[in-house]
Amino acid sequence: MKKVVIILLVLVAAIVGGVVYLASGANEFIRAQIETQGTKYLATPVSVASVDLSFSEGRLTIADIDVENPEGFSDEDAMSLTGITLDLAGSTEEPYRIQEVTVDGPEILYELDSSGQGNLIVLKNNLDANLPEGGNEQPADPSSPSPKLIVDQVTVSNARLVLNFENLDTGEFEIDKKTYEVTLPTFNAGSIGQPDGLPADQVGAAIVKQMLDNAIKQAKAEAKKVVADKAREKIEEEKDKLLEKGKDKLKDLFN
Repeated sequence: MKKVVIILLVLVAAIVGGVVYLASGANEFIRAQIETQGTKYLATPVSVASVDLSFSEGRLTIADIDVENPEGFSDEDAMSLTGITLDLAGSTEEPYRIQEVTVDGPEILYELDSSGQGNLIVLKNNLDANLPEGGNEQPADPSSPSPKLIVDQVTVSNARLVLNFENLDTGEFEIDKKTYEVTLPTFNAGSIGQPDGLPADQVGAAIVKQMLDNAIKQAKAEAKKVVADKAREKIEEEKDKLLEKGKDKLKDLFN
């Protein structure tokens, strides 16, 4: 089952590195780098079906990105994207410009374990822990420094969020249905790297963190709504019980 995500622009670094430095064989290079760097930063396997770089159209398309759930969660993918498109501006010197990053129709799974820990929160924590502190880590190959980038706009549309808390103990709230699906409103992350550009890995991290933040925020809001609705139901049930008890005690007044 392919699920979501948002994500993997933790790779704008590798992606743009391929655009800038490789004239041939870029597709496989970029695909391999997305998998390698994505797995490294998120600490869970990341797979990519294919990459298509078109210099003539100034466009890079990444197809079928899957991010596995972190350890301790189900075998479902945490995130799946059928495609990410980067519209590349024609800049030939740093900071290189990406006009827009478009993510359409990602599938995102927000899953809670028995303790209430969320899988997307674990991924975000992994990202924070594995990125170099302050973004100061030097590349393994000094001859290929991370290029500076500016992304004008990031747009995520038609995202499908699946909220699953089958494993969560909800206590006295006996919720019959513990899996919910909602379509998220279009999310715009705005520009990143203005005005002088940021190293590509930092740009990628900024995009991923904003996307994860948005998904987590929406998932928590939906979960609170579900629990609040159930709480209201329980209050109504208790109120009806109290009314019935009151009627029994005051039956002489009602007869």
